[in-house]
Amino acid sequence: MKKVLVLGAGLVAGPLVRYLLDQGFEVTVASRTVAKAARLIGNAKNGRALQLDVHDEQALGDLIGESDLAISLLPYVYHPLVARGCVERKKPMVTTSYVKDEMRALDGAARAAGVILLNEIGVDPGIDHMSAMEVIDRIRAEGGTLVSFASWCGGLPAPEANDNPFGYKFSWSPRGVLLAGKNPARY
Repeated sequence: MKKVLVLGAGLVAGPLVRYLLDQGFEVTVASRTVAKAARLIGNAKNGRALQLDVHDEQALGDLIGESDLAISLLPYVYHPLVARGCVERKKPMVTTSYVKDEMRALDGAARAAGVILLNEIGVDPGIDHMSAMEVIDRIRAEGGTLVSFASWCGGLPAPEANDNPFGYKFSWSPRGVLLAGKNPARY
C-alpha cells in the first residue's frame, strides 16, 4: 500500500497526514477547502492537496480508484457515500467515527466485495474500547467479577480554547460531539 487518500483537512487530519508523509506514503488530502489541505501537505514532495466536493460522486470515485486506501475524516454523515465508492472500487476504508445504521447496512456488500470498512479507529471511539477491554480482561483473568464499569474519554481542557458555551475545544464536528454524548454504552 503506497497511495493514501485522506478526505477532510480538519484538526484531526493534521497528525495523521504528518505521520503518513513522514513514513513515505503518497498522500492526497482532499477537502472542501483546498487551502486547508495544502497547509497539511506543506512542501512535502510525496503529498498533494486537492479541492473536492464530496457530493461529486465521479470526482470522489476517481480519487478512491487511484488510491490504495481511503481514510474518511469527514463528518460521519458522509462516510456511507465514501464507503459505497470504496466498495464499488474494491478499496479499503478507515474512519474514526461511530458505526451508524447506514454504515452497518453496507457490511454485506463490503464482505461480498472483499473490502474492509474499518470504523471506530480513533481515540473515542477506538482506543477507549481497547483500554476498557484490557481492564475487563485483566479483572477476569485474576478471578475478579466485574460489577460496574464507567469509562470517560475526552480531551484535556485548555483555558485559552474556552471560547464557546461548552468550554470545549472542538477538534471534530460539534454536532458529532453532541450526538456522541447520547450514544449508549454496552458490552
